[in-house]
Amino acid sequence: MKTYIDCIPCLFKQVLDSSRMYTASPVVQERLMREVMGWCRKLDMSKPIPVMGRQIYRRLRRITGVADPYSTHKRAHNRMALRLLPGLRRKLAAARDPFGLAVKISMAGNIIDMGGAGDVSLRGVRRALGQALTEPVKGDIRAFRAAARAAKDILYITDNAGEIVFDRLLIEQLGPERVTVAVRGAPVLNDAIMADARAAGLHKICAALTDSGSDAPGTILADVPPRFMKLFKRADMVIAKGMGNYETLCDAPRPVYFLFRAKCPMVAKHAGVRVGDHVLACGKRKRKVRAV
Repeated sequence: MKTYIDCIPCLFKQVLDSSRMYTASPVVQERLMREVMGWCRKLDMSKPIPVMGRQIYRRLRRITGVADPYSTHKRAHNRMALRLLPGLRRKLAAARDPFGLAVKISMAGNIIDMGGAGDVSLRGVRRALGQALTEPVKGDIRAFRAAARAAKDILYITDNAGEIVFDRLLIEQLGPERVTVAVRGAPVLNDAIMADARAAGLHKICAALTDSGSDAPGTILADVPPRFMKLFKRADMVIAKGMGNYETLCDAPRPVYFLFRAKCPMVAKHAGVRVGDHVLACGKRKRKVRAV
């Protein structure tokens, strides 16, 4: 997915919000903002916005010396999700369609996004769960279920901490012995890393845990090491969570199933949905993007 003009104001807001997570110094915050303004003059609009995000967060780490300012929040989000897990398991046990419900729960977890405008409090997550369980999914769950049944080897690319706990319920429905879970290769925003996968207990149930080898807020295939690219190419099925993965993989040269909540007007327009929709999309081939 390319970068649109409408992405730029959102980018500046995220730069300001993130710089305040890394440092309280207004001098450093202004320095970074000015640098990003300069970078935008040469921004390659044909590439997805997480490419710029990668550059920004690398610069923040270099300027401040802070590796992961979101770590406290990520641990809190994991604990919050684990607190909700027993109740969600009871819902699954009583459901007529546990697989479909697990898909919805996984999508609801995508609200735990500190790079967006969602409410990541316990109340906000409970509200998101309520909406996800009652609202229809924009996508074909039957086709998704059929693809999962046919797959012998599934690569599941995660998004955020906390959210990864809800992903566990879907992974259990998929058959965890077939699933390799991939997290980010280094801290960026509140995206899940290996510690979060372990906090969710995925190391106990999945075929394997790995990372993308990348510090981008998405999965930029040009940025990943050969070992991850091999996994990506050879998996019978690839599932990717969140908008950052959608932005970076929607034009991938193989089918990818995306699960996310549309929180951005540009992503929603590109996916053909409305802001707030819970989306199950399958990127099968490159397609012409409608003008915005």
